Amino acid sequence: MFRLLCVIAASVLVAFPVAARCAGENLLARMEPEARARLEAAANAVPYPTGNFWRAVRGDQVITIVGTYHLDDPRHAATLATLRPMIESATTVLVEAGPQEEKALIDHMKRDPALMLITEGPTLVDMMAPADWNALSAALAARGVPSTLAARFKPWYVNLMLAIPACTMTSPQTGRGLDGMVVATALKAGVPLRALEPYDTLFSLFDGMTTDEQLEMIKATLALDARSADFTVTLTEAYFAQQSRLIWEFMREQSYALPGYTKDRVDRDFARMEGALMSARNRNWLPVLTDAATDGPVFAAFGALHLAGNDGVLALLERDGFTLERLLL
Repeated sequence: MFRLLCVIAASVLVAFPVAARCAGENLLARMEPEARARLEAAANAVPYPTGNFWRAVRGDQVITIVGTYHLDDPRHAATLATLRPMIESATTVLVEAGPQEEKALIDHMKRDPALMLITEGPTLVDMMAPADWNALSAALAARGVPSTLAARFKPWYVNLMLAIPACTMTSPQTGRGLDGMVVATALKAGVPLRALEPYDTLFSLFDGMTTDEQLEMIKATLALDARSADFTVTLTEAYFAQQSRLIWEFMREQSYALPGYTKDRVDRDFARMEGALMSARNRNWLPVLTDAATDGPVFAAFGALHLAGNDGVLALLERDGFTLERLLL
């Protein structure tokens, strides 16, 4: 159920080069009109539900924003061609994590393996029911992770690995999606590059969850894993249709049918995860964005799911006095 949300973190924390080229089906395209209309109404109930490319202006402050997709796709090349002049003319480029943050994160994990590994006490084999462990072992084996190693991973890290569908690993690449392409363009042009948040921010997102809650996340994600190719294709097509909020509502509805879940529980979980993975981070990013804009035009690139919503970056900027303009891609 949290596959969509964990992709935000997995593209940085999980050292798997991936390419979003799954041979799946776009599930949104085959929905009945009434069901599709219901999802679109839910998506449109929040501010700025569509659009990946925006300009925010307040006086002399100008922030150009692109919502990104963290996995590789050949269609990013056309997007980058449109973005390149704005990246190269920016005073500052802001991203979720740049090369320095990724290096600091990897160094931290090397110094302290206990961040992601169970170093003492029961392993996942002991924590999970045999059927659940067998399903997890098979899912991770399809991602190139042997069960002997998987048993030692902490549940939160397993969830990040499951967030990357096995089908995306068949054609290794290293671009890290549109984000990586923006970073490479800024570095080549010599434009100062800054991160929107400290490198260890994503570790803290799981601090408030108990081990049992993290294990439940694993079970829920495994319940959808057989259709991961379809979900990945659906997510990708929604992104390139500039309807990222629609995929949020689609995954919420899909989760209603998970074993052991009720609508109320799913809605609570989605609200909790939106608050932790998006809204709280958006609010922390706002002063970084606006402070950088005092020195000249800013170009900012971050996950498209951060754009929409009452506490999405666009609504926060509007409440802070910026005028928003949607740009064409």
